[in-house]
Amino acid sequence: MNFYFEAAKTLDRLDAKEGSIKGVLATLPETNRKRTAALVIETLKYKSVLSDVIVRTKLLNEERKITSMNLALVLVHDLLLSNGIQAGDGPIKQAVLRHKTRLNGEFQKVKIKRGASSNVALAQKGDERAAQIPRYVRVNTNLWSVEDAIKAFQDQGFELNDVLDLTKGVSRDLHVPDLFLFPPGTAFQDNIFYKSGNIILQDKASCFPAVVLSPPATSDSVVIDATAAPGNKTTHLCALMRNRGKLYAFERDKRRFSTLKHMLSKAKCQNVEPVNADFLTIDPMDPSSFLLLDPSCSGSGIVNRLDYLLDTEEENLVDKGDRLNKLSAFQLMMVKHAMKFPNVQKIVYSTCSIHAIENEHVVREALNSDEARTGSFTLAPRCEVLPTWQRRGLSEELQNPDDGDSLIRCMPGEDATNGFFVSCFVRCRGSSLKRKDTDGMDKSSERPPKTKKTRKK
Repeated sequence: MNFYFEAAKTLDRLDAKEGSIKGVLATLPETNRKRTAALVIETLKYKSVLSDVIVRTKLLNEERKITSMNLALVLVHDLLLSNGIQAGDGPIKQAVLRHKTRLNGEFQKVKIKRGASSNVALAQKGDERAAQIPRYVRVNTNLWSVEDAIKAFQDQGFELNDVLDLTKGVSRDLHVPDLFLFPPGTAFQDNIFYKSGNIILQDKASCFPAVVLSPPATSDSVVIDATAAPGNKTTHLCALMRNRGKLYAFERDKRRFSTLKHMLSKAKCQNVEPVNADFLTIDPMDPSSFLLLDPSCSGSGIVNRLDYLLDTEEENLVDKGDRLNKLSAFQLMMVKHAMKFPNVQKIVYSTCSIHAIENEHVVREALNSDEARTGSFTLAPRCEVLPTWQRRGLSEELQNPDDGDSLIRCMPGEDATNGFFVSCFVRCRGSSLKRKDTDGMDKSSERPPKTKKTRKK
């Protein structure tokens, strides 16, 4: 029965908006994560129907041992849509089984009312554009070469093609050197190379920020990933740095920080120092030269994520504008804070949003900020920001329309990726904000970033 309690608790966390479905599931204990995740996802798909059935049968009113709607949902799901409740004959299981006939009867009534010819027809559907996105697999070059990976894929029965074969083919990506395309839906969760950390499942657009930042693979390279969990971009940066230099990975949430550390260990990232802290509390006076910002956003560009299962029409409409304004203000705050770092030469800001208010508008306001003027920041030219990628920023949303060419956009349903946005700020050559001590000596030599000290009230 503990399995059902864990699943119900996970649904409670999702109701409390503690994170995305993927993010919350990633924090579950690894020993039973796969089974719990499957029940949570399937329950969410049928939540509307199951809730209706539970209310109609007055299950919660008549059975006090079933202490919450979410516990009832996972139990009734397995009773009606799976192979029965997988637990011993305890009091909670018996409480549900006492209503088995009524639950089945109400379920059939709902099915008829909704005109569903099968149980599957009752499930909440996702975005159809998700089926157009290949399964992207990034080779972890810290552990093996791209050539070794190709041979391993071929040994597993995949045929290397120039164009993706939707049966058993694999092809190399045109823009990200260590990325491969497999047919949509190809399963890798049980693949030996996924389990060992040799490959990482990461959408193509999500690979762009690290590629654009492109930190040098040198011993003196110092990089910050400001919002690192779950770790896809961090591990990509580490691979591009060839495990050299120093990469500070910040994550303020304790559960997500645990997920980050697990992924870094699995990917054998030796130059990364994970830090359980809010990037906005970090003292800008540190030696970092390259900074990646991928802060919280609306996620409006992600069409193959599971969070459609949490959306309702009411939730999508009510306060949407206010939420976007708050997100945009937070995102701008992150960029402006990054611009205060005296040694930073390049800042990549990205989102998985399609809204201009989180993308071009943040860039526009950042360029007009005191921080940009003081730090002499401008946008990197197109030739330094994936020049062969055709879809660029929305010029009409920028103060200088020419700036649109410096930005990257990805559109779901059109670019074979999720929706995404990437920008790159660079400091004008010859400019710096290096802190000087009273004797005039430069004090920005390498040292770990420190959090700001706040006075006790």
